[in-house]
Amino acid sequence: MASIISPEALVRVKGTSESAHTSSAPPGPNDWHAQLRESARSVEDLAKVLELTPDEIEGARRAELEGLPIAVTPYYLALCDRHDPTCPIRRQCVPRALEAREVHGDMVDPLGEVEHEVAPHLVRRYPDRVLLLATDRCAVYCRFCTRSRMVGDGGGPAPLERLEPALAWIAAHPEIRDVIVSGGDPMAMATERLDRLLTRIRAIPTVETIRLATRVPVTLPMRVTGELLDALRKHHPVWVMTHFNHPKELTPESIGACTRLADAGFPVMNQSVLLAGINDDADVLEKLFRGLVRARVRPYYLLTADPVRGTGHLRTPLAKGIAIMERLQGRLSGIALPKFICDTPAGRGKVPVTPDYVVAREPGRTVLRTFRGEEVAYIDPPEPAAE
Repeated sequence: MASIISPEALVRVKGTSESAHTSSAPPGPNDWHAQLRESARSVEDLAKVLELTPDEIEGARRAELEGLPIAVTPYYLALCDRHDPTCPIRRQCVPRALEAREVHGDMVDPLGEVEHEVAPHLVRRYPDRVLLLATDRCAVYCRFCTRSRMVGDGGGPAPLERLEPALAWIAAHPEIRDVIVSGGDPMAMATERLDRLLTRIRAIPTVETIRLATRVPVTLPMRVTGELLDALRKHHPVWVMTHFNHPKELTPESIGACTRLADAGFPVMNQSVLLAGINDDADVLEKLFRGLVRARVRPYYLLTADPVRGTGHLRTPLAKGIAIMERLQGRLSGIALPKFICDTPAGRGKVPVTPDYVVAREPGRTVLRTFRGEEVAYIDPPEPAAE
């Protein structure tokens, strides 16, 4: 067991940070603005809630100076186990010293978004869709973030006039049918700002679908207010792509946020990331996916973690994900079973990866292995007779 440094000892050794909260009163549980204002942003803030290990203290000190900063809402921080540094929520949001370590294959921009930028804030990697990076802010900065090179760098939401070149590019390319609004987290933006942006996108007649990539239902569920739903509803069809990674995140609050979205007509899809020591276990993922379906959230992707610099301790071998999917096949309904996806390095696109169920092939006959391990022959129909 790693040694623990108490919050009291940390303050005695390090002193009180100027960024620590000035009030001991907790933010209102349903006030999303207060949740953001009162977010933990320093090692001292974290130490008020968690018994930090030396490894976490070193990681947090480094994060305060360089790289991906710290931001954890009080709501999400309360899901962390105060005493256990292996807690699956804590490992997602509390920095560790291992973030300073680079391993073979690490990349600053693993999805090649800089290379595929077609206009400021706009990335195109596929023929019919684009990614619009509307903000660099999130409610919580996940330690495995694929955009750690830019997220939290201080710019905040991009003004609409700054996004105009990107929107003009979309309008000039009618083959673009789908706009994914991401960042950062667009749902962490002010409602009026997000509404104006979606209004502008909807003014482009060739855009059929808008997707909002957001972790707000997980990390700031009280943000999903009636005001937000009213603002977004008029821009349908809008799909919400969210990001639950562990069943511990399925709280009454987060399930309530997903329910409100579904009731307002927003299809909610989930993209989990396979993370070492967090959810790289078939039983954990089965519980997560079943819970999501009960909340009317469709498990869409299980993604290999992108090879972001400094995240080697959170990534898993590809073979482990394949083995997990093989265990889940047959145990879960198709509506609860996501695709296992590798988003290939350098931005060359997503590739579905599956276990190999083909035992043998010959003309007109294929032998398949079922999830029970049985071998079954599938016979092709005969060639149609010539007329």
